[in-house]
Amino acid sequence: MAKSSLVLLLLSILYVAGTATSASTTSSSASATNFIKASCTATKYPALCVESLSLYATSINQSPRQLIQTALAVSADKAQSTKTFVYKLTKFKGVKPREKAAIKDCFEEIDDTVDRLVKSVKELKNMGSSKGSDFQWHISNVQTWISAGLTDENTCVDGFAGKALNGRIKNSIKARFVHVERVTSNALALINKFASKY
Repeated sequence: MAKSSLVLLLLSILYVAGTATSASTTSSSASATNFIKASCTATKYPALCVESLSLYATSINQSPRQLIQTALAVSADKAQSTKTFVYKLTKFKGVKPREKAAIKDCFEEIDDTVDRLVKSVKELKNMGSSKGSDFQWHISNVQTWISAGLTDENTCVDGFAGKALNGRIKNSIKARFVHVERVTSNALALINKFASKY
């Protein structure tokens, strides 16, 4: 619960920061949205990138650092939501033993992903205005943890391979994990682009 509270707090701060400046001019908002659109071209899923970050356009403004922090916070929020969903599935009665085992494995994987993403959000905050080797150390940690989170997400979906595990549970979990994987992939692409400029 503390992790989900942290993620919700981060998103709330981003949203409040954005709405506090909503009295700014339309051109400023358009510039921020254009900045997000241009930045999202570096991602594998640019439409999803724009969709997931546009709500925070005024707080992102045209700041590459704020962009990556927001993208990572959105990813952590989606992962936390998926973790809650999978946890509820672990409590279902009447699930086949093999499905139950796959659900349990998915819960462990998404729990690890949430840990890594929350850790990455904190690492970006700790990075502050670091430069040189300090910057590289912080950004390398974030890249490593996000990459490991992506592996966790794929491992879950792989656990439902085969015809014996077809059905609504598999489809529901797969859809959520694919969405988390995509927003996380986008966040990593934005972070890699950011890192390449320093």
